[in-house]
Amino acid sequence: MSSSSSAIPGDEKFRQSDTAISGGLAAPDMSTEAIAFSSGNPIIEETRGVMHLFSNDSVSTLPVERKPLVCVLGVPNHMTYADFCQFCASFIHHILEMRIVRNDGMVDRYSVLIRFDTQDSTDKFYRHYNNRQFSSLEDEVCQVLFTVDVQFTGYTGSLDHVQCSPASSTEQPSCPVCLERLDRNASGILTTICNHSFHCSCISKWTDSSCPVCRYCQQQPEKSTCFICQTSENLWICVICGFVGCGRYKGGHAIIHWKETQHCYSLELETQRVWDYVGDNYVHRLIQSKTDGKLVELNAHCVHANDSCGSCNCVDSGNSEVILSCEAEIVNEYNELLRTQLENQKLYFETLLQQDNEETERAIADAVNKAFMQKRQKMQAKLERCVKEKRFLEDLNENLLKNQEIWKAKLLEVEEREKKALRTKDDKVQALEEQLRDLMAQLEAGKTVGEDVNMK
Repeated sequence: MSSSSSAIPGDEKFRQSDTAISGGLAAPDMSTEAIAFSSGNPIIEETRGVMHLFSNDSVSTLPVERKPLVCVLGVPNHMTYADFCQFCASFIHHILEMRIVRNDGMVDRYSVLIRFDTQDSTDKFYRHYNNRQFSSLEDEVCQVLFTVDVQFTGYTGSLDHVQCSPASSTEQPSCPVCLERLDRNASGILTTICNHSFHCSCISKWTDSSCPVCRYCQQQPEKSTCFICQTSENLWICVICGFVGCGRYKGGHAIIHWKETQHCYSLELETQRVWDYVGDNYVHRLIQSKTDGKLVELNAHCVHANDSCGSCNCVDSGNSEVILSCEAEIVNEYNELLRTQLENQKLYFETLLQQDNEETERAIADAVNKAFMQKRQKMQAKLERCVKEKRFLEDLNENLLKNQEIWKAKLLEVEEREKKALRTKDDKVQALEEQLRDLMAQLEAGKTVGEDVNMK
């Protein structure tokens, strides 16, 4: 069912006139872009529309024809309503309305349309949060764009689920949390993605990602995929450890997991049947009927109906009694089987742990031996250098001792020569002194004789 925007009173609060739209789109200095969006629970009702945004090409200047209405694009789905309210807490008292919408073609993201009380607070919000990280631990940044206009193009679902706008209805609705009136002039109003409105102060205390009214969760559960090849077809989950792998007709990662871990039971996600890799067949339970003694299959599906056997008249009532009576035995058998498997897995992982410990000890021993050998080689090389240096010093000492003996002998020889030369010199001096005394005596005698002659 589709209707025009006039038939959707809950979305009129973001609707502008056609003249304002045309004027905004004709702005000469800024280009605009149209982004389709939707809100509401798709199972019950869904509102669709288009929002016209100023592009962020010219960051240095603000749009001339901007309004106190912005859109925060690409908010990660893991951010709850409370997380976003806490993120923009410094401007929460300036916010009149917030509306959570989903953008077409944007996975795991949602957008927030925010209307402020004044244009000045809008500009400050833009300058403060544009290109700012949502968290210091993440790379995603907050992308804020000024909004030209929001047009609601259609509505799908029953009109009974339409929530009246606080601005358009005569009697203002109340907040489902505090039961106070939703007056945007008194406090900000946040409309969730499922079109339920709350006070911002009330929803900021709700830490869950689901709606407090209908429990619709904006963060949808992830689709199961193979842990190895990421395929989503023919998936099997190990009933022991929860490993999800593809079947043998895809990548065969489930059977590879069994070969590596010996987890022999795997559940097919599509049919919910358990396969036994050891027996190479599905695990069926056959019990004996107490009425006729025949073997019947437990939880067998009727061939005449789409549901279980109890949906038609072809069921043996005795089989149902047998199934009910054997339920405790089946549970005990399953528990025993699970215990056995867990015990085997315990032994298996203990073996792996022991092997890892042995490998670690061997690696440590090898590392210690290698370090010891390297240290021994270094010490051996140092010892060889010391021995070589010792030999060199011994040879040098021996040569020095020989040279010392030689020089001692030479010194003694020189001393002997000096003594001999000194004795010879002394003898010559003594001989010369005797000759000088004789000569002086002769001179004295000659002088005496001469004087005697003269006297005569």
